[in-house]
Amino acid sequence: MTTTESPRWFKSSYSNNGGDCIEVATNLIASRDTVPVRDSKNHDGPALGFGTVAWSSFVGAVKGGEFPA
Repeated sequence: MTTTESPRWFKSSYSNNGGDCIEVATNLIASRDTVPVRDSKNHDGPALGFGTVAWSSFVGAVKGGEFPA
């Protein structure tokens, strides 16, 4: 399926420290089966696209504490 929909970026409410944050655009999951991710400080820089299964696995691992701070 092709779409001209643009990513609607958002940053987590947990990312209020002004440091190293990412933004994601979940509005493209249904139309493109992808989750774009970019550096919140570089809006004109590149974005990485992750498949929805890979993104869900990553989020689950983070929530499960698999990436210690």
